[in-house]
Amino acid sequence: MESTLKASHHKPSIIINHSMPSFKHIAPFLSAGQNKWSRWFSYVGLGVGVLLLLCSIQMFININQLLKEKSSRKDGADFISVTKTITNENMGMDNRFTESDLKEIKSQPFISDAAPLISNQFRVKASAGSIIPFSTDLFLESLDEKFLDTVPPSFSWKEGQNDVPIIFSSDFMEMYNVFAPSQDLPQLSDKTMSSVNIILECYTPTGVQNYKARIVALSDRINSVLVPKSFMQFANKNFGGVTSVNASRIYVKTIDANNPQLLNFLEQKDYRVNKDKTKFGRVKQILQVIVSGIAGFGVLVILLAMLLFSFYLQLMIAKSKDNLQRLLTLGYSPKWLSRTVAKNWIPVYISIVLAALLFTGLFQFSFQHFAMYEREELSPLPDWIVIVVALILLLLSILTNYSLIKKLLYRLGEKM
Repeated sequence: MESTLKASHHKPSIIINHSMPSFKHIAPFLSAGQNKWSRWFSYVGLGVGVLLLLCSIQMFININQLLKEKSSRKDGADFISVTKTITNENMGMDNRFTESDLKEIKSQPFISDAAPLISNQFRVKASAGSIIPFSTDLFLESLDEKFLDTVPPSFSWKEGQNDVPIIFSSDFMEMYNVFAPSQDLPQLSDKTMSSVNIILECYTPTGVQNYKARIVALSDRINSVLVPKSFMQFANKNFGGVTSVNASRIYVKTIDANNPQLLNFLEQKDYRVNKDKTKFGRVKQILQVIVSGIAGFGVLVILLAMLLFSFYLQLMIAKSKDNLQRLLTLGYSPKWLSRTVAKNWIPVYISIVLAALLFTGLFQFSFQHFAMYEREELSPLPDWIVIVVALILLLLSILTNYSLIKKLLYRLGEKM
């Protein structure tokens, strides 16, 4: 069934087919031709905002991939050494960690665990006999085995045992091999060092107690000379006369040594950390703040573009008020009009978001191929999170547009 609506010579004339209504049947009743600049500014603003947001998210992901710790990790975690910063003001004070300090560190959500490095409270002297004519005062430490990167089965000690196993720092071994030739001492390989018999001279209140020591492993993580915890507790009690020792250094287990929350906590407590483990932390934090700022600006541009487009729709409907009221009088429901008018802009929103996603893909390919020289850590394609965000933005734009048009048309119908 067809009905013809005749307007005056100033009004549009249209044949409306009620059996198959569409936007083209009501388009002449909408004053959409005016204020084109407002409409196109909103399109461009929306495109720029979406592009900035998608590129920012992709760069945020790139930063995390590039600065991710690639060194060997035990149980998927980082282990960092923490000490208290020594200054001219506190150098005469006790700067060791107390039990309350350790409990506070362990309670932090970004720290999985922490353990103290217990040092010897008695004098120790080490020599290697006639093989290596060299002797020196030595420091010993013990640490919970969960924090060690290598723990051989022979690294154990019980009271009465005369042999003491030692885990030696790889860095210390390298330093010795650099120092040895200048002192006419033999250099040692990793295999040879285990065959060197070391004499530990432990000074006690009643004299000197000698132990045979042997290097059973090298540690890449701990820069120290480590002995079993059981030996350290026994020796500190019997040779040093102490049973409880506050640690000057602790080891912290964390999922990410570059976590900004961790770095901020350590800075606030004035703790000193292994710079090699956290050297990218501040860089990562600054870059993430910059990228987050760009993303925030992108969101602001999107909101302003949607606001400008809402002004355009309000003006269009206000200028088409009389014609739309005629359509409502003829029986067209506000719901149908809202859905029909809103559908007209769906292809526009799809084109804007797809164009922004395409430019984001070109940006990522160029960044990975030319700027990063095809680094394996980076994909030449946008991350799946970027695609999901693009789809969410498309859906939000369509729903916002439909909701606004529906609100304006229902308000128009109420005034009739």
